[in-house]
Amino acid sequence: MLRQSAAPAGVQTSLEDLGTPLAGVSFVVVDLETTGTSASKSRITEVGAVRVRGGRVVDEFTTLVDPGTLIPADVTLLTGITQSMVATAPPIGEVLPDLLAFLTADPNTVLVAHNAPFDTGFLRAACEREAVEWPAPPVVDTLRLARAVLPRPEVRNHRLGTLAAYFGAPTTPNHRALDDARATVDVLNGLLARLAPLGVTGLEELRAVSKPPTRAQREKRHLANDLPERPGVYVFTDARGQSLYVGKSNNLRRRVASYFTAAESRRRIREMAGLVAGVTPIVCTTDLEASVRELRIIAERKPPFNRRSRNPERAAWVKLTTDAYPRLSVVRVIKDDGAPYLGPYNSPREAEAAREAILHALPLRQCTHTFSPDRPVARCVLAQLGRCGAPCDGSETPAAYTVHADAARTAMTGDPAVVVDALTGRIRELAAELRYEEAASLRDRLTAFLRGARRAQRLTAIAAVPHLVASRPGATGWETVVVRHGRLAASAVLEPGTDPAAFLGSLTATAERVPAGYGPVPNATAGETELVLDWLTGPGTRLVEVEGEWTCPLRSAEAHAEMTHWAHGRASAQ
Repeated sequence: MLRQSAAPAGVQTSLEDLGTPLAGVSFVVVDLETTGTSASKSRITEVGAVRVRGGRVVDEFTTLVDPGTLIPADVTLLTGITQSMVATAPPIGEVLPDLLAFLTADPNTVLVAHNAPFDTGFLRAACEREAVEWPAPPVVDTLRLARAVLPRPEVRNHRLGTLAAYFGAPTTPNHRALDDARATVDVLNGLLARLAPLGVTGLEELRAVSKPPTRAQREKRHLANDLPERPGVYVFTDARGQSLYVGKSNNLRRRVASYFTAAESRRRIREMAGLVAGVTPIVCTTDLEASVRELRIIAERKPPFNRRSRNPERAAWVKLTTDAYPRLSVVRVIKDDGAPYLGPYNSPREAEAAREAILHALPLRQCTHTFSPDRPVARCVLAQLGRCGAPCDGSETPAAYTVHADAARTAMTGDPAVVVDALTGRIRELAAELRYEEAASLRDRLTAFLRGARRAQRLTAIAAVPHLVASRPGATGWETVVVRHGRLAASAVLEPGTDPAAFLGSLTATAERVPAGYGPVPNATAGETELVLDWLTGPGTRLVEVEGEWTCPLRSAEAHAEMTHWAHGRASAQ
């Protein structure tokens, strides 16, 4: 086994110009020689690896490997590696610890290879056979990068030898691992130099590259120059000042700049680049504030290039009506009538599935007739099939029907056991009879029901709290939020050295006044309130002040999550 340090190699002087994110990355360029092309059947015969930092080679690793099997003659002809050469080489089980240590010596290491799936596939397979954990580092594929930034007219193909010659690499690839890895280093440096003027300055941008930026993207990159490097919301606008797209980021300048680089591959966003005339930044004190503002602006302005969160008013809910004989209805609007609701759902179809789950367990009426004991109507087919007690013709008394309606209300707002037990029992029966499609259909209904019940119960609980203050540690201090009836009312950071009492008093005094309202989402969209809930229940969050009670049912829909997983597994069996 041979380990070389500070081997001579070309220096990419322009790498420093790529910016701090890439300049701080250690690239370990790896190449393998193998007995064949199948990672499951073939074995590794040679390993070569080169560590590069700041465009400069700082270390190398190379060794032959005893594959424990015969090397085919055509492989020997291609690589020059013979059976006698590997006879005294260490097996892969001895090589892996040293190779993985070389690969993980720096916590910011990125694995690089030409046609990376081939090399990483062999390394993962070797780790699996030797019962060694694969560290799963970030991977950059120079073949994919070359295909993205070097069109065919510019190079005749994207083979390693062709690219090494194109970039003037001093080492010629020869199907020996270390030489091929050294050549790949020069190809990587050449590709990074090509990508730098296109705005690819960070690792995430580099890994996202799929095609060169359009001319419109390159021409608009200056729009990010004056933006602050702070968290917040950005709004792309056209020449008339109309909003085109809204997003949020922890670093406004860096995120907006990425839209005008090769890292942005979404077709609609590339099309938008030609329309953008300006960018409006909205600096926020916390990431939660940025997320909430993003949702509010999208819902208000409905920018054409945003796909999600544009129409929260189109959400569907399942409602148990409040008339004398309550029934389940899929609605778009929540009313102040004391009715329980499930949801919200993204589509009426999903809401209908949840409704069907309840109807499977409870014989509620499905007709829309208006009737009373004094004015009965003829029973329908469902009553004749035994799926409804027929209160319409007086067969079921109001008191008996109220029992079913109360059970539905409890399942929606508290313990959903009556629905869960009925559906899981039937799923068991269908699975035992090998009727998996029917079982899967019931599973989907149960999942939709529990998802809506969980969302509604969580939303209703926080919406009932008139005032809540919570805080958790952030990068520059304690991120503190005021939540009132489920709506984010204020957000700020308590910085070191600030008087906590004065800070809290000022924050709560200037926070938005939010009325009580009614229903699960009285003063905000469901999306906003769920962002707030996720933040409040995240690790490290501490409650500072709470007025009223913030509680959820002990036997809630969330408590039945494990049962849902069980039903999913049984219905999906075989």
